[in-house]
Amino acid sequence: MASGDLQAVDDNDQNNDIQLKKQHLENGFHEEPDFSDPEDFVDDITDEDLLSHLLRQKPTEQSGLQNVVIVDRIPQVGPERAEKLKTVLFKLFSKCGKIMNEFYPLDETNQTKGYVFFEYENPEQALDAVKTYDGHKLDKQHVFAVNQFTDIDKYVNIPDEIEDPQIQEYSTRGNLYYWLFEPECYDQYSVLYEAGEMTAVFLNSTPEPSLLKERKLWTEQNIQWSPLGTYMATFHKRGIALWGGEDFTQLARFAHDSVNLIDFSPCEKYITTLSQQLVMANDANAIIIWDIRTQTKKRAFSADPSQHLIWPIFKWSFDDKYFARIYADSLSIYETPSFGLLDKKSTKIAGIRNFTWSPSQNILAYWVAEDQNVPARVTLIEIPSRNEIRAKNLFNVADCKMHWQKCGDYLCVKVDRYTKAKKEKNEFKYSGMYFNFEVFHMREKQIPVDSLEIKEQIVAFSWEPVGNKFAIIHGEGPSTYSVSFYGIKSGVTVSLLKKFDSKQCNHLFWSPSGQFIVLASLRSTAHTLEFIDTSDFTITNTTDHFQVTDVEWDPTGRYVTTGVSNWAHKVDNSYWLWSFQGRLIRKHNLDRFCQLLWRPRPPTLLSDEKIKEIKKNLKQYSAQFDIKDRMALSKVSKDMLEKRQKLMKEFEENRQKNERMFNTTKKRRNELRSEDNIEDKEDDETEETVEFLIKEEITTIDENDD
Repeated sequence: MASGDLQAVDDNDQNNDIQLKKQHLENGFHEEPDFSDPEDFVDDITDEDLLSHLLRQKPTEQSGLQNVVIVDRIPQVGPERAEKLKTVLFKLFSKCGKIMNEFYPLDETNQTKGYVFFEYENPEQALDAVKTYDGHKLDKQHVFAVNQFTDIDKYVNIPDEIEDPQIQEYSTRGNLYYWLFEPECYDQYSVLYEAGEMTAVFLNSTPEPSLLKERKLWTEQNIQWSPLGTYMATFHKRGIALWGGEDFTQLARFAHDSVNLIDFSPCEKYITTLSQQLVMANDANAIIIWDIRTQTKKRAFSADPSQHLIWPIFKWSFDDKYFARIYADSLSIYETPSFGLLDKKSTKIAGIRNFTWSPSQNILAYWVAEDQNVPARVTLIEIPSRNEIRAKNLFNVADCKMHWQKCGDYLCVKVDRYTKAKKEKNEFKYSGMYFNFEVFHMREKQIPVDSLEIKEQIVAFSWEPVGNKFAIIHGEGPSTYSVSFYGIKSGVTVSLLKKFDSKQCNHLFWSPSGQFIVLASLRSTAHTLEFIDTSDFTITNTTDHFQVTDVEWDPTGRYVTTGVSNWAHKVDNSYWLWSFQGRLIRKHNLDRFCQLLWRPRPPTLLSDEKIKEIKKNLKQYSAQFDIKDRMALSKVSKDMLEKRQKLMKEFEENRQKNERMFNTTKKRRNELRSEDNIEDKEDDETEETVEFLIKEEITTIDENDD
């Protein structure tokens, strides 16, 4: 650039500075503002406070290395056999995920050194490769040793001297099942109120519930009971805490930042935690499975933030031996306690949409969507053999929902189907929808399937927990629907038992013991509740609870609660307790009530024969219970009478005490008053007569009377 050009640039900069100063003066600035900090300024705001969401994604020395695995003990071959070896290894390890890069170190003679590096798309795939192929036998001479690249430092820093672990003193956790020994079989329930700031646990005693434990800010979100009722889980910013025992002491802690969702395994051996914040950051520890008793992390997984999250991602078998998930058109089944893939491989199932476990057997059901001329398919497989025990092809399928009966006797698949398609301009168009229910009879030979077709829109479906009935809410609505009850008789016959028309309900709530059901209209304008005894389909009560949002049965089926949650409505927050027949027992108005959850009970230890014997002799037992109830009521009356007598006695003693004090100080009080004031007061005193009507009689006098 010439010197003249440089001079022109400098002149231009000076003109810009002059114009900027003129603009500051026009805007009221007498001098150019200075945004620099004073010399003695101390910044007390850390980067963590300002940029915490960005610092979580700050790269580290280990970033990207978690995706890399080292496969040791591979064959050492020359250039003539290298391509064949690479093809074999790539075919094996690509089953665990997409391989981005591979590197085979060579010696001076271009012969492989006996190990290879594979870089996967994400850490989860790399961990799957370690779990799947560590110890894999390629041939008689070569057994793979597979490790993540980040494990190198762990093995390098192993101390030469072994230190014996410190023996920790055993501390008893108390009886975690004490609540099952309650003499009157009262159940416990937890209540969250004051907009979530207060948490309390009550005993459902009569005539009023007894407070067992109350604590402020016990949880930061909500609470959740474990499936068998042993633990109560609370949510915190740093993780999850489990509480139990007679004093609800803290039994376990699981550190996982910003946990949003948790899921217990059915036998309470494991707990799964998910952090949505780590999911969005594509963190390898977004999902963690923990061992509850040892409080150790068993395995961590990442989740794709671009995909819709369906919780729980992992679904457990009834005995905690297996858990599974759908990942990239494949069904991955893991086994415990190794937490590795079952048979070290995933099952490739193109088009798989959903799956579910049987609640009583290691049988897994999944369905596959239609693909051009290939029909949709519902398949049942046994685990761990993966043998297919039943399959059903379905056509014109839009969606499927699978519902297991609680005892695992039946599986009902609700199929949303298109009506017959019409071809218009080389495109198929569907004119409407209809619905099928495919009922699999799991206890019958060869698992026969019964079909039920309903033309109307399906609002809700629910199995009777103990029994062979199910209920369906259907109709076009939106104000009224029909409720149909079906039963499965001998053989494979599904028959209609009862149909109720013009019902204002959108939810079904069966009693845990079966037979009784509540038809509820939640989060709508109706607020109705109907209690039905399905033994003869008698409506025992029809009532309402204004703005009701929640319905919860107790684990025995004796009581049911309805609540208006502050999370849905800001007024009329309360919960009401009903009997199983719909009799209102009591109302509880709590400030900003949010949630009520009954404490679950483990399955009964009684045999089926013993249960039948109890039902047979129920009248004999009921007479004993009636006597016990009368004694309890008399005890309540006696306690109430004693309480009233005590209060009356305290009042009488206090009255006599004050009367004695009044009489003792009367002379002194008169002395303190002047005689003039007393005379003036006596002159001012006047008498006033008050008349009021006590009784009015009207007598009719006959004119003919003398």
